[in-house]
Amino acid sequence: MSDDVPAKKAPAGTVPAETFYEPLGGGRFASTPATAGPWSPDLQHGGPVAGLLGRAFERHDPVPGTRVARVTVEILSPVPVAVLDVEVRVVRPGRRVAYLEGEISHEGRPVVRAGAWRIMEAPSHLEPVVHAPAPPPRPDVTPPFGHWEDLHVHGYLAAMEWRPVHGSFGEPGPAAVWARSRIPLVAGEPDTPLVRALTLADSASGVGSQVDLGKWLIINTDMTVALHRDPVGEWLYMDASLDASPGGSALCGATMADSSGEFGRVLQTLLVDERPFA
Repeated sequence: MSDDVPAKKAPAGTVPAETFYEPLGGGRFASTPATAGPWSPDLQHGGPVAGLLGRAFERHDPVPGTRVARVTVEILSPVPVAVLDVEVRVVRPGRRVAYLEGEISHEGRPVVRAGAWRIMEAPSHLEPVVHAPAPPPRPDVTPPFGHWEDLHVHGYLAAMEWRPVHGSFGEPGPAAVWARSRIPLVAGEPDTPLVRALTLADSASGVGSQVDLGKWLIINTDMTVALHRDPVGEWLYMDASLDASPGGSALCGATMADSSGEFGRVLQTLLVDERPFA
């Protein structure tokens, strides 16, 4: 099946908006209901937030022949589904290696900060070295997402198309999934490969969670995405698992691939706490 097949439409009324963000100009964006995460319709999932920062990094003082190879997102507080301001600056300029910092704020208060390394593209004659096996085939059918009591599934989760390979969102345990967005990150423009990867990457702890999300509150404080090449195509594969320790915290890791093979990895540090209504 070609990666160029148009994104499958969800049943009428299930996709919460036609885009994640509406641009307002001057680095300002209006968040749509599609950005909402599983804990509340008023708070955003980290995927669109990371994608918005990745978009800003790519557009800020671009240098031909370079690419954003690593992004680390630090979540300072819950991000409201509201108007956001995005700013980026170059901290360490360079022709071959540059470090950028970005910030998202709401009503003047920083809610997310991020850093990115932009590096020169490797020579085209470099012999590729990839240790991960090729991903399994993508299932032909998109199953119903299902329902979790007390979790909001009508925002980001509904705006993405999910095709599980093994495991599922509703059952604790490592899992793997093919996924793509049904809507663009920003209205009126196509998503770049980096944006597609970042928009999905923050789902790692949900895909690979090994604790019952109906009983436990699991929220990542950060996310690092490192890409040794840019992904190709709309459909991306994620294989994720999570480790948690009593008296400690949780750590989620994932590999990401496309139809050609693995292209990057995700790492998240997570808070684990009892859900008060469990």
